[in-house]
Amino acid sequence: MAMRIRHIATRFALILALAAILPLLGYGGFSIWSLQRGTRESVVGGNQNVAARAAEEIRRYISSHAEILRSLAAEIQDTGLDERQLQNVVTSHVLQFSEFREITLFNADSSVIVSSRIGPPRVSVPKDPGTIFDGVSMSPIRVDEDLLPTAVFSIQLTRLNQPAGWLVGEFSLEEMWRMVDQIRIGQRGYALVVAPDGTLIAHGDPDKKALVAQSRNMKGGHPLVDAGADGPTTAEYVDQAAGPTLAVSAPIPQLRWTVIVEQPTSEAYASATALQRYLTVAIVMALLVMIGIGLVFGRRFIAPIFILKRGTQAVASGDLESRVDIKSDDEFGELGTAFNGMADRLVELQENVKRQERQAMFGRVAAGIVHDLSHPIQNIGNSTRLLLRDDIDAESRVSFHQTIERELQTLKRFMEDLRNVVKPKPIERFAMDINTTVAEILDSMRAEGERNGVKVEAQYAQGPLTIVGDRFALGRVFRNLITNGIQATAAGGRISIVTTRSNSHVEVSVTDTGSGIPADRLSRIFDDFVTTKRRGLGLGLAISKRIVEQLDGTITVDSEVGRGTSFTLRFRADGSLQAAAS
Repeated sequence: MAMRIRHIATRFALILALAAILPLLGYGGFSIWSLQRGTRESVVGGNQNVAARAAEEIRRYISSHAEILRSLAAEIQDTGLDERQLQNVVTSHVLQFSEFREITLFNADSSVIVSSRIGPPRVSVPKDPGTIFDGVSMSPIRVDEDLLPTAVFSIQLTRLNQPAGWLVGEFSLEEMWRMVDQIRIGQRGYALVVAPDGTLIAHGDPDKKALVAQSRNMKGGHPLVDAGADGPTTAEYVDQAAGPTLAVSAPIPQLRWTVIVEQPTSEAYASATALQRYLTVAIVMALLVMIGIGLVFGRRFIAPIFILKRGTQAVASGDLESRVDIKSDDEFGELGTAFNGMADRLVELQENVKRQERQAMFGRVAAGIVHDLSHPIQNIGNSTRLLLRDDIDAESRVSFHQTIERELQTLKRFMEDLRNVVKPKPIERFAMDINTTVAEILDSMRAEGERNGVKVEAQYAQGPLTIVGDRFALGRVFRNLITNGIQATAAGGRISIVTTRSNSHVEVSVTDTGSGIPADRLSRIFDDFVTTKRRGLGLGLAISKRIVEQLDGTITVDSEVGRGTSFTLRFRADGSLQAAAS
């Protein structure tokens, strides 16, 4: 019960705590979700902005130098400059714009007209125009012998809408590398540039610049590169070196390049993770505090239940003087008052029940005494009056005298039964033979059985059955059992007494063929003042049971209505002693 009450207190406290904390948990969960979503959108948006600015810077960088070459082509086309003048123009442009390592002018037949390079030119007329950028053809980027990125710009010259030659320039993209190197996101976020075919052009991570020199193709290892220009611009994937990584991309449509900005997710979402951790700790702390408050106030709230429980247990254990003290003006206070009123009423009812039980017991005892004494007293009175008559012969006088003696013995046994109820007679222990005692009682009770038409017989075990007991007390037990059997058995019936030895015990069974005892009354027949007969106080079996138990024996009963009853007495055998002579 105490465990169940504690569980009620715990559940009540949890209900109170949850009622207060559920809104906080809901708000906290929504806040964490909103924080994660907002942080991701913010980080992705910021990184995409960086990638877009980097793409625009690279586009401007390439476009400005393409514009330089285009301006030079416009300057030398259709101007009629001689070879020396053309040499001066291309040489001055190379000196002025250091990104151009070489500028060479070719005839329509691909022969060299002039070149800024001393010696044979390294560039040639492109067979494949490559990428067309603002009217300028741009070759794929390659790494030269100095491990620097270069590309070749070329413009076809026309005269009267006819091909008149090519202006070809070798362009160094080293500055673009520096631009990419300067793009940093946090501590570990870098940018990279990828060509249309997936070739890595530039990478801001110093540890991965060797991949550029190796012309590493990024396809098959990067989700944004694999998705192509029409795919998503944001992805999270696991990089072999950096682990979980956030990547965003921005295209350079004119070049069909892609600028990708990468950052480890642990760094990208670090502030959100820390804030989420703080928020989670705050929610957990609030939950613990609310549960603690719920436990404290919950136990205080249901404290009257504990008081009522203790009071109920006290009353249930018989302490009807127990009262509860609940000092509150709510329903618990009213319940405590009702409980005390109930306890007061129980005291009154108990006194009434005791008084009624005493009256009922006195009535039963008085009715039993009147019933049991009226018949023998009446017989004694009648026999006495007849003895006083002069016309009674001697034989009749003897019969009346025997009647008076018999009824006086009945009254004596009745008084002894009452005396044993108030003050049991002490038991004297000595060695005795059960067979001898049963035989004596049987001889004295056989005549009474014959008067009632009941045959009384015995069957004895061989040899003496010695126990330590009180011969006269046990004689009274056997007499009571036989008398009850005679009174319960109709004429023509039989009573059997059987003595047996069972291992170290002696058993005596008294069996009649009478009316039997109902099953609902069988368990109470050894109680005081309980009887199944019309006459008697119901003390015989109660006294017999006490005598048997005082001799450390047992008595049991087995009965079936309409077939009879059997009492079995069981005592420990004493083989070391000899039975007393009868």
